[in-house]
Amino acid sequence: MVSKRDIKILTELLDLSDVKVISHSLHAEIGIILQTESKKSYSTCPKCGTISHKLHQNHRHIIKDLPFGEKSVYLEINRRQFKCEKCRKPFSEDLDFVRKKRTYTKRLAHQIIQEVLENDIHTIASKEIVTTEEIERMLKDASEELLDSKPLNLKRLGIDEIAVIKGKGNYCAVLVDLDTSKLLVILSDRTQDIIKKTLVGWGTEVLEQIEEVSIDLWKGYKTLVTELMPKAQVVADRFHVMVQINKELDTQRKQEKRNVEQLIKKAKTSSKKAEYEKTLAGINKSKYVLLKNESDLNEEQKTKLIQVKKVSSILKVMHEFKEKIRTIFNKTNNWYTEVFKLGIGTSIAKQYFPNSNNTVIRWFDEIIAYFDNRTNSGRVEGINNKLKLIKRSAYGFRNFENFRVRCLLSWHFNC
Repeated sequence: MVSKRDIKILTELLDLSDVKVISHSLHAEIGIILQTESKKSYSTCPKCGTISHKLHQNHRHIIKDLPFGEKSVYLEINRRQFKCEKCRKPFSEDLDFVRKKRTYTKRLAHQIIQEVLENDIHTIASKEIVTTEEIERMLKDASEELLDSKPLNLKRLGIDEIAVIKGKGNYCAVLVDLDTSKLLVILSDRTQDIIKKTLVGWGTEVLEQIEEVSIDLWKGYKTLVTELMPKAQVVADRFHVMVQINKELDTQRKQEKRNVEQLIKKAKTSSKKAEYEKTLAGINKSKYVLLKNESDLNEEQKTKLIQVKKVSSILKVMHEFKEKIRTIFNKTNNWYTEVFKLGIGTSIAKQYFPNSNNTVIRWFDEIIAYFDNRTNSGRVEGINNKLKLIKRSAYGFRNFENFRVRCLLSWHFNC
């Protein structure tokens, strides 16, 4: 027989509002089972709000709770059914600590979600406290309030994408609050229709308060912003501009290398072959030093850069032009003159960076918009990197919806 003192201690340890322990049992292969009852003798009708004391019937079942040390803890609860004296219909009481039709307490779900956000579903499920299916249900329950939520005080929006499966051409759209560095939405695709549906769902009140939108160099994003956010300034992300410039620089590096290799094969004299091999040695393993910011190079890398420039005048000119453009984005205050001087219309840009030059011409207004507030998608890229880490551990998620929920909770779950 359980003493009153034991009951009081167990009730205090359980620490659930308006719930008392009436008995307990310990099973070697199962854990601790606590039989509980509500301290209240009444419940409130969810339809009319009438308080009812008329008990209709008992519904006892067992749910999982937070473990005690290494022991699993189960609660035998009684979700009583009352009969409303006004509606004349029965109703089940609402228990604050467990959702209806769930086999675990809310606090256990909260702890499991925290652990999943730091690991993955399979790792947590392997502890055998809850099953994989229960974890997925916990995540969906926690994300319900996110489905209909709208951004608050959104002023600067970032739109980008991330590959769902690398190399497969499948991308999902990512919408980010640039001021709070929070993921707002992750969508299963990046089509205009899907993104538009989400933006329209936010309502004109949210869309009209957006002042800037940072996008990559895709016309579809620009069209959406122009159509739905008339007060917002479109900003072409500076990093995507530099990515295109670097791509052309690296393409030229590869071409230079192939050209020299061909010359070595065709060399008719040993002196010529040695000369070409020296040039090839200078170009080899130069990708990193050419594409990385020159200010971030160490001494060994700076020496390699000098060697590359010495053997290839084309790569020298292209690298120096790339660095000048980067300096404009990073440091210049008198950007207007410099953009015209080094951007569109220059012989270097037209000759060595034809694709980038055409891009600058097409997106000139959006590119120079960056300099107003220096808005860029750097924070979006940071979020994308975290999403990639989540994706690597997403083998515990059976579909995109579970992955989406996992991503949103990483930024919005109230720990």
